[in-house]
Amino acid sequence: MHHRIVIVGGGTAGISVAARLRRAGEEDVALVEPASEHYYQPLWTLVGGGVSDLARSRRKESAVMPKGVRWVQDAAVELDPDQHFVATASGARIGYDVLILCPGLELAWELVPGLSEAMATPFAASNYAAELAPKNAELVRRFRGGEAVFAAPGSPIKCPGAPQKATYLACDYWQRTGRLANMQVTYATGAGGIFGVPEFARVLERVVERYGIQTRFANELVEVDPDSREATFEIVGPDGKTRETLGYDLLHVAPPQRAPTFVRDSELSGQNPFGWVPVDRHRLVHARYPEVYSLGDVCDAPTSKTGAAIRRQAPVVVANVLATLSGQEPTARYNGYAACPFTTARGKMVLAEFDYSLAPHPTFPFIDTQRERYDMWLLKRYGLPAYYWNIMLRGLG
Repeated sequence: MHHRIVIVGGGTAGISVAARLRRAGEEDVALVEPASEHYYQPLWTLVGGGVSDLARSRRKESAVMPKGVRWVQDAAVELDPDQHFVATASGARIGYDVLILCPGLELAWELVPGLSEAMATPFAASNYAAELAPKNAELVRRFRGGEAVFAAPGSPIKCPGAPQKATYLACDYWQRTGRLANMQVTYATGAGGIFGVPEFARVLERVVERYGIQTRFANELVEVDPDSREATFEIVGPDGKTRETLGYDLLHVAPPQRAPTFVRDSELSGQNPFGWVPVDRHRLVHARYPEVYSLGDVCDAPTSKTGAAIRRQAPVVVANVLATLSGQEPTARYNGYAACPFTTARGKMVLAEFDYSLAPHPTFPFIDTQRERYDMWLLKRYGLPAYYWNIMLRGLG
């Protein structure tokens, strides 16, 4: 098999790019993706918050695959950029002129001892897995009091604001039902602060204060004991690293995340512990292989790993791929735009938009998105999913 363009990954990035390439007239496009179902994962925050159903986030992969794209429903297991081919689990070798690498990332539960085992108990859940988000909603609904711990790694993860959203939606529910006073809620993260953009950090700090959440920064979850219901954190301080253990009655964790194994084991992987693919942060072309492009969660572009980032990356990749195929210099540029829609309560959302400068980058004229708004909540719950299924995945915007 040989194709002019091969895309590895049929998630948000892969489908969006494939649709744009077809609209640009490219006829020889293959997409390698083993999954039979496609998820709109940003909705899992609301699923875990008890305000949406998992079924609303799921469609058949065949329903979103652009017409005219050859779907290779198989798993990539090897990448050889020197010989220009992708190998799959079934033994196929797919050659390419240009490779677009966007397989997303994998949840590395095993990097925290005891974390997988904890997820199997009735005291822990995560909005980062389809089977665990509904469980989180049920745990929050049934929780009557005690120690609630929400943990997130300091290393890059998809939708880095999601662990905060889980915390805020849970606290909002407990406050509405008169239970919050009976709880000690802790948000612990390996990151150094609540958010990297000061204008939005100030808003989120007020939300934390409103709910009485105890925040612990530079606290990395390193072990969970599901039998004794204890979570151990490594704390980075001025005198070095120490460890502290917190008991919990409810635990929500965003697990560590990294590039898939076949990416980490390839020449396309970067010199970093998570295997992110090194790219020119503006043109999104591979640092060493000019016929390879990467976007989405797996690339090392220094911005948040969000669907909003992919929305701006996709047209840049398509323009530059077409330039490469025609023998021209790729000149389209991505400015690092990303967005984090922080659901701070049922009916309230702060839309944090920013770029590489870490300055606010608002795209809604005449609307102050630096405060909690009901219209932004409607955007999160109804507008963005409709946009995703009907416009973004069809290569229209």
